[in-house]
Amino acid sequence: MKMALDLEEQEQLDEFKAWWKQNGTYVIAAVAVFVIGVSGWKGWQIWSAKQAGEAMALYERAVQAAMANDPKTVKEVTGQIMDGYSGSGYAVPAAWLAGKTNFVAGDLKSARAQYQYALDHAGDKGLQQLARLRLASVQLDEKDYDGALKTLAVEPDAAFAALFADLKGDVLVEQGKKDEARAAYQLALDKIDATSPMKAMVEAKLDGLGG
Repeated sequence: MKMALDLEEQEQLDEFKAWWKQNGTYVIAAVAVFVIGVSGWKGWQIWSAKQAGEAMALYERAVQAAMANDPKTVKEVTGQIMDGYSGSGYAVPAAWLAGKTNFVAGDLKSARAQYQYALDHAGDKGLQQLARLRLASVQLDEKDYDGALKTLAVEPDAAFAALFADLKGDVLVEQGKKDEARAAYQLALDKIDATSPMKAMVEAKLDGLGG
């Protein structure tokens, strides 16, 4: 059963990577709009129009590079934004874009660093929780199980509770802690909306652990 679960999880990871490769850039663009909105007008009043314009131009260039499947340029340009324009509303979206690009390319070390940056610099709690989920997923792939559990060791909002519990269950399974994993998956089920497609996936994981 463990092997079947491993194969199922690998298929899910491959499907996610394929979907993310196709749609991730547009997701990042949406995140950028959201981040810039919650950054607040006051912050933009302080940030000079010249610097904001430069950051925007760089971010647009990074997005174009991502759509052209040019990871080298993505890494270079997003690095410029994070290093030189960290106070702008484009720094966190740049980190997300770099993290996505590195994840798809299999560069987990770099992806981890970018998601950590997003977590450290995101001013919105919801974005912080999304960053924690992505960071913990990378740590899981790196087999840094203790690190992943530490990243997830916060009280998430209700909207994220099921995702946190499910990912925690995945980590605990890899650690061989079946009882704790079972409890985590059950918590995820308790938090999932009955109509969510995630429900069947978590139920399958729970069934895979047996009684």
